[in-house]
Amino acid sequence: MLRNGAAGGGGAAAGGGGHRPVRVWCDGCYDMVHYGHSNQLRQARAMGDYLIVGVHTDEEIAKHKGPPVFTQEERYKMVQAIKWVDEIAPGAPYVTTLETLDKYSCDFCVHGDDITLTIDGKDTYEEVKTSGRYRECKRTQGVSTTDLVGRMLLMTKAHHSNIDEDLDYRKHTDNFGKGPKGHSPWTGVSQFLQTSQKIIQFASGKEPEPGDTIIYVAGAFDLFHVGHVDFLEKVHQLAEKPYIIVGLHFDQYVSEVVIGAPYAVTADLLDHFRVTLVCHGMTEVVPDKDGSDPYEEPKRRGIFQLVDSGSNLTTDLIVQRIIKNRLEFEARNQKKEAKELAVLEAMRRLEEEKH
Repeated sequence: MLRNGAAGGGGAAAGGGGHRPVRVWCDGCYDMVHYGHSNQLRQARAMGDYLIVGVHTDEEIAKHKGPPVFTQEERYKMVQAIKWVDEIAPGAPYVTTLETLDKYSCDFCVHGDDITLTIDGKDTYEEVKTSGRYRECKRTQGVSTTDLVGRMLLMTKAHHSNIDEDLDYRKHTDNFGKGPKGHSPWTGVSQFLQTSQKIIQFASGKEPEPGDTIIYVAGAFDLFHVGHVDFLEKVHQLAEKPYIIVGLHFDQYVSEVVIGAPYAVTADLLDHFRVTLVCHGMTEVVPDKDGSDPYEEPKRRGIFQLVDSGSNLTTDLIVQRIIKNRLEFEARNQKKEAKELAVLEAMRRLEEEKH
């Protein structure tokens, strides 16, 4: 998902071919960036040679949807870190117009096969669709920002952090997607199912080369955020030719991912990947189940290093933002689904009239 050198992929014009490169536009809130966002940008980048991503301001998002979880500066940095993005356009308008595409010399824009609506319930891509400068990619099923916020609203504070539990919040459950009028197929709370094909699509396919410094970092990387990006960026700067392996515990800086990595960094793991450096952030290191230090082996070998990301953003702080604005997020989710259901009903009626 993150940058590891130059952006990959590309359309027919990539690498030269005597004609102008195809410039592609995507835009969105990109709040709480997740696999679905990255998959959209991966597909969009494959349709052309240069991908520009417009990111809306906090003010625009609040006007049309409700308060974003992350600030616009945090969202700009997250999107720029995705390896298929060549350029970001800060402060992109919420409604995509031909004027915007022309301003950035883009041939067309790409969006998923769901629908994005303004505060008035209008399709934000209507103008570019009518003009023929719109392309569609497949939306990633089972994950959305609304889904992620909904998951948090369904849980207690104590589930995510060790801050004091709020009994009133404990009684609360999110009503999004549970109304009597139906359920939107685009943003309802669901479950994302990973497959080997999805993993392969995101793999860099690069093996370590002679002279590479193989660096290992591990963690849950739950609710991936700009603090994680800052950490990986600092790790990436530790060597001239870094090859970073990330171990993901079950529950363009990354070169390889180890799924279901052991909690303790063992001698077998270090030897298997020929690791020369193991890094950890400034967060607390929780002991293994037997009380031992999970970094005991790399420390014994003298290859363990703490890395300060320079960011104070944590998963706990993000969850607290959502809890603080719980009612606003509930209202946002409910309004969003109500608008989508209205569009679905209108589409159904049109189909009935045709027949």
